[in-house]
Amino acid sequence: MLKTLRNALKVQEIRKRLLYTFFILVVVRIGCQVPIPGTDSSVIKDLTEQFAGGAFSFFDAMTGGSFENMSLFALNITPYITASIIMQLLTIAIPSLEELQKDGEEGRKKIAEITRYMTVVLSLIESIAMAIGFGSQGLFGARASMSTAKYAGVITVAVITMTAGSALVMWLGETINERGVGNGISIVLLINIVARIPSDFASLFEKYVVNGSSVGAKGLGAILIVVAVLVLVALVVILQGGERRIPVQYAKKIQGRKAVGGQSSNIPLKVNTAGVIPIIFAQSILQFPVVIARFVTGGTPEWTFYFTSSYWCKGGASLKYSIGFLVYIVMVIGFAYFYTSITFNPMEVADNMKKQGGFIPGIRPGKPTTEYLNTMLNYIVFIGAVGLLIVASIPILFSGITGQNLSFGGTSMIIIVGVVLETIKQIESMMVVRNYKGFLTE
Repeated sequence: MLKTLRNALKVQEIRKRLLYTFFILVVVRIGCQVPIPGTDSSVIKDLTEQFAGGAFSFFDAMTGGSFENMSLFALNITPYITASIIMQLLTIAIPSLEELQKDGEEGRKKIAEITRYMTVVLSLIESIAMAIGFGSQGLFGARASMSTAKYAGVITVAVITMTAGSALVMWLGETINERGVGNGISIVLLINIVARIPSDFASLFEKYVVNGSSVGAKGLGAILIVVAVLVLVALVVILQGGERRIPVQYAKKIQGRKAVGGQSSNIPLKVNTAGVIPIIFAQSILQFPVVIARFVTGGTPEWTFYFTSSYWCKGGASLKYSIGFLVYIVMVIGFAYFYTSITFNPMEVADNMKKQGGFIPGIRPGKPTTEYLNTMLNYIVFIGAVGLLIVASIPILFSGITGQNLSFGGTSMIIIVGVVLETIKQIESMMVVRNYKGFLTE
């Protein structure tokens, strides 16, 4: 990876793209630190600390702490991610959108445009809910000390600021696509998650090393932290890179006096086909009633503990709340099958193979091929879902046992590793294209 980066920096065009990407990420991080106009700085920390280990913990990690700071980019890139997931689901349910998706570059541009509009709408809805909900808890100062007109003005400014901030982050991510390297939205999400890691490491170091009871305990604490992180990264790399390749043989065709074709290929079925989507779906559904309850009641009713991961896997009287963890496991596996079923269609793959004269050795074309792909996919999805659960459960178990919340948990690690590998491949492809261009022009 370092060798690839070093070689890329030697190329002027790629170096400019890397510097531009770095500049945009600096802008994003600055926007994450500037508070919303009209907010009471003395209230922000007290107000957001109650969500540190609960319903908003994953949301805050994805926004890089901008939600916790109630900054200009409080919503960050999360409305765009939600809109993208909704669009993926709608393309399966609405035939016209499915046709657009299959309509080449123009269709994809149209879907991207619809996604942008949906992002703005979701940002507006979330901004209104957050401004009113947190405003009632004193985010903008004491409600009694302000007139109705002034309070409405403050709320309006907050809504406009958060909506515009989310739209700006989306635009900055898209500029990285055009003038930077890799998928801009993914890179923005990556830097948000990475920005929280130093503070988490500092907290772990202080708790288990600095405040250790003895020199041996301090050394053991440091070793355990490093080993746990390395094991988590190794598991994520294996999970992201694992795939089952289904061999495909194409029959030879006679064209004139020559036989063409007959080559061998394969269908790569990724072990973790759905990525982090099952975890995001499961966490979002479990956290939704908790968020509503906190906004409505202003507190944390006991029944919300069953839906909150920070209360899972704890001993004593809190053990009963781990029922929510069992529900979470079932939901992740269910969503893994659901999301894979809407993104990979064995019948369509089998039909395309048949039209092109391809077949899986030992399997007849048509329905038998579809059944074979379904069977293989079911096995692979289950293995991937179990692997995903193992990675996602490590930080939950760690949090339950030690009481220490981590922003670089299993879900975050999957995103980090996936985006880093994707960006490296993008840089390598740029270098390959440049070398081909140089060869052709010489």
